[in-house]
Amino acid sequence: MGSMLIYPAGTTAACGYAAEALEAAGYPVTDHIQPEITHLLLDVPSFSGGQLRGGGSLDALLARLPPNLVIIGGMFQNRLPEGCKAIDLLEDTSYLAENAAITADCALRVAGKALPGAFQDSPALVIGWGRIGKCLAKKLQALGCPVTVAARRETDRAMLRALGYQSADTAYMDTILPEIRMVFNTAPEPVLGKEQTALCRKGLFIDLASKPGIAAEHVIWARGLPGVYAPEAAGKLIANRFLALWEEETA
Repeated sequence: MGSMLIYPAGTTAACGYAAEALEAAGYPVTDHIQPEITHLLLDVPSFSGGQLRGGGSLDALLARLPPNLVIIGGMFQNRLPEGCKAIDLLEDTSYLAENAAITADCALRVAGKALPGAFQDSPALVIGWGRIGKCLAKKLQALGCPVTVAARRETDRAMLRALGYQSADTAYMDTILPEIRMVFNTAPEPVLGKEQTALCRKGLFIDLASKPGIAAEHVIWARGLPGVYAPEAAGKLIANRFLALWEEETA
C-alpha cells in the first residue's frame, strides 16, 4: 500500500467520492500530477463519444503522467496503450450487480417524484429480467406494488412465477398495458411502440436502458442514475470493488 499513489482524474461526483473512500481506507491520493503516481482513477464509464467523459483525450492525459500506470475505470474497449494495466469495473460482475441495485433504488426515486399516486396503488410493468430488472422488481414488490415482469424467454417467465411475480411475454404485452401505471424498461432495444404506449393512457414511462426502447410523447430516459441520485454510493462502490480486485491481483 505504501508504494501506491492514486490520481483521480475523473470529473464526476462519484469519482470524487471514490477518491475520498480510498483515502479514508488509508490509500494515498494526490490531486496533482507527480512522478510517484502509480494509479489513475477515471470516471465509470470512462469515455463518451471517444473522448474522456469529462473531456479531452486519454493519450493527452497519459502524456503528462508516469508510464506503466494502473488505470481504473470502465468500458476501456482496447483504448489503452501498451504498458498500462486496466481494471475495468464494467467487466466485473460484482460491480455490475451492486450497481444494478443502486440503479433500481434511484429509479424508484425518479418514479416517486413523477407518480401522482402511491406505489401500492400503481401496478408496475418491468421489462427485462437482467440485473436491473431483478433488483427493481424486488424493490417494487417490497413497497407493496403489484409487479408484472416481461421477459422474452419462457425459462425466465417460469422462474418469475416461481418467485411470486406476474409474468408476461415481451412479444405479447398489449393485453396488460391498460391496467399499468408505471413502465420501467431495462431492455436496450425497441420494446413498446406508440400504439402500445397509447394503450397505457395513465402510464408513467421510465426508460433505464442504454438505448431508448419506449416510443411515447412523455418518456423519462433515465441513464446513469447512480451518478445523479446517489453519487456517494456510486463512488464507494467504485472504491470497494477496485480494492477487492487489486487485492486479488496482488495476493
